[in-house]
Amino acid sequence: MNNTVKFGKISFSDQLKSMLKVDFRRMSKSRLLYILLACALIVPILMTVMMAMMDGSVSVNPQTGEETIMKGPENTWQNIGTLPGSEAMGGMDVFAMCNINMMFMAAAVFICLFVSDDFRSGYAKNLFTVRSEKGDYVISKTLAGFACGALMLIFYFIGSVLGGAISGLSFDLQGLTAGNLVMCMLAKIFLMLVFVSIFVLISVAAKQKAWLALCGSLGGGMLLFMMVSMITPLGSTFINVILCLAGGVLFAAGLGAISNLVLRKTALV
Repeated sequence: MNNTVKFGKISFSDQLKSMLKVDFRRMSKSRLLYILLACALIVPILMTVMMAMMDGSVSVNPQTGEETIMKGPENTWQNIGTLPGSEAMGGMDVFAMCNINMMFMAAAVFICLFVSDDFRSGYAKNLFTVRSEKGDYVISKTLAGFACGALMLIFYFIGSVLGGAISGLSFDLQGLTAGNLVMCMLAKIFLMLVFVSIFVLISVAAKQKAWLALCGSLGGGMLLFMMVSMITPLGSTFINVILCLAGGVLFAAGLGAISNLVLRKTALV
């Protein structure tokens, strides 16, 4: 009778599936995810309603006596992007910076805390002791962060629509089409992969130091943040979607390889 026990080698695809299953299960049970999604939904509603209520209010500079009239939002889609022919003044200045693009930076909070928790709890050290490959870890964290970022963009969009409806704002696209709006959202979702790849790289380099990962990620993200509105305008077309998708894949592959190298060449504590 042959009692020989054979140990088969687990393939990379099986390791990746296992890692993805664990990360997405953890993400679904994470309070942080639901807090961020709630913020993504509520912030545009509160901001739109408050700015609409302040429309026409006058503020006086006590030193010069100069009066400034607050101009609130006139269109629901100002939360998503700048409409053709819109003038940047009053309330428009607020929405030019504080709009759906904030979610690109909010994704950094989830990724940095999600990754740092692995190293702080000792989970990452135990994981890499059992399996030498670290590529599946990087891919799994990138996909989990991308899913979170995409959900935040969708929730912010829903909140913007609800905020516009509550405030009685116009839903007129001013020459654009619903297709442009869909392409804009798709482009933003695919562009999220670029930011997520940056955040994952910084997070695996900082490891358990969540504060360092957050500072580095927010600083690195700000270098690209000002370009988001130009790359994914409200009048986006299929070209914008393709460019964002290609950029996302290239960044994910390139920075993912660097993240893998960082994990292999640095201490796990």
